[in-house]
Amino acid sequence: MESRNTQKSHSTYFTSLRKHVRLEHMAAGVSGGVVSSLVLHPLDLIKVRFQVDEGPGHGPSKRPEYRGVVHALRSIVKSDGWRGLYRGVTPNVTGAGLSWGLYFFFYNTTKTWMQDGNTQKNLGPGKHMLIASLAGLATLSLTNPIWVSKTRMCLQYGNGSPGRVHFVGMWETLGNVYKFEGVRGLYKGFLPGIFGISHGALQFMAYEELKTLYNRHRNQPLDTRLSSLEYLSFAAVSKMFAAALTYPYQVVRSRLQDQHRSYNGALDVIRQIWQKESYRGMFKGLNAYMLHIVPNIMIVFGIYEAVLSLHAELEQDMATVEES
Repeated sequence: MESRNTQKSHSTYFTSLRKHVRLEHMAAGVSGGVVSSLVLHPLDLIKVRFQVDEGPGHGPSKRPEYRGVVHALRSIVKSDGWRGLYRGVTPNVTGAGLSWGLYFFFYNTTKTWMQDGNTQKNLGPGKHMLIASLAGLATLSLTNPIWVSKTRMCLQYGNGSPGRVHFVGMWETLGNVYKFEGVRGLYKGFLPGIFGISHGALQFMAYEELKTLYNRHRNQPLDTRLSSLEYLSFAAVSKMFAAALTYPYQVVRSRLQDQHRSYNGALDVIRQIWQKESYRGMFKGLNAYMLHIVPNIMIVFGIYEAVLSLHAELEQDMATVEES
């Protein structure tokens, strides 16, 4: 009897959760992630290369040295051609599309379930952070191998003329990592990635609370559709807020995934950075990151909200046609 009641409880739980699944959030997230990655990949590439730069005399001898973002762009084009700016673009686009799609899907499904379908119900910052953390953990577990391949491809340094540059494909990179390093290799950087979940949690909490405060200030329902400029402004502010508090984990993650170096875990990375580069080492690549994230998040959220608005309009038109 107890077993039947337990099965019935689980069945009711999943039925309740399933009715709140909205695939348009996944489609909107994938669209935003793919477009932003294609447009801004060169800045992402430079950010990764700055993050693993240990300074003169410390890193691998073949690693190029850059004096800034502009110098890095010029150096890459000079040594590898314009194609060099798009090393690792395939896993980046794949990873960003999947990550944003899955993140928005998990986040909004869980959020709608907690609201019990009432989109005007305010969950508060605590629940928003919890939902974002759960969505981040699920997404990271599924996409970490793709980010490993992206980092490895971004850290291929070409020599000679552009015609002799060798680009390893995403699947070949993943295959080689698995062949020589096993499953552990595919999940390098997972631990700091878990810490990085706090980044997404802080970002989405700030984004939701900014929208809530704004709607309350204007005395309008919490689920009111806002203008594109309003969404973009909230997205940019929330992203910068999260980035300012959590950036160092990205440096640690990139170094763990670097094929040119070997560390004994995240704590070893932190120890070596502190010994050789002081606290500044934890913020390497921050300039390129800031140049990258603001337009990136504005593109992602702009497209995301535009797709949702278009979907809402189509649903409304279909409902009008059915009524008539």
